[in-house]
Amino acid sequence: MDAARRGDRDAFNELVRSTYRDIYALAYRLTGNRDDAADVVQDAYVRAYRAIRRFRGDSSFSTWMYRITSNCASTHLSRRTRQRTEELSDDVPIVDLRPEQDPSLRAEAAVLRHHIDRAIRALPERLRQVVVLRDLHDLSHSEIAEELGITTSAAKVRLHRARQRLRAVLQRTDGLGTNQAAPVNQEDHNEAAS
Repeated sequence: MDAARRGDRDAFNELVRSTYRDIYALAYRLTGNRDDAADVVQDAYVRAYRAIRRFRGDSSFSTWMYRITSNCASTHLSRRTRQRTEELSDDVPIVDLRPEQDPSLRAEAAVLRHHIDRAIRALPERLRQVVVLRDLHDLSHSEIAEELGITTSAAKVRLHRARQRLRAVLQRTDGLGTNQAAPVNQEDHNEAAS
């Protein structure tokens, strides 16, 4: 870290190598698209490289990168929304990382992962961020609050709302993956944004 702050590119490259997988996973979860995730990751590391001398070390490099990546994803998604209106494809292949070799278990896991990923992508951005940071990257409520610039209480409330929303969506999904209820109404969306 100290060498990277002094401008050592090899040291910064080592930081990138050690965090890339987690940062890409976070970007993918926030964007729901491989190409967008790759763009977000590239942007995040460029921003980190330019700002590395100002990194105070109050948190770990990976935690600092989570925040930069979350901000880059938010910027990228808002830019994409302004530039195009087509929906994300539901045909994005889901990779099952479980080691089991049983094809039926792998197929079931892939279906479940697809439903969960789709439910997470359907969440409003503010709720999606806390779910990804807590449940996928195992950050504490206080770390989430720090990353998103909100209070710990707000992080807990958002996480609770996000999990309720996910539970409702997943309960409405039948075995064929079709949604059995109407989409969340605007009143619920406004409540989640608070």
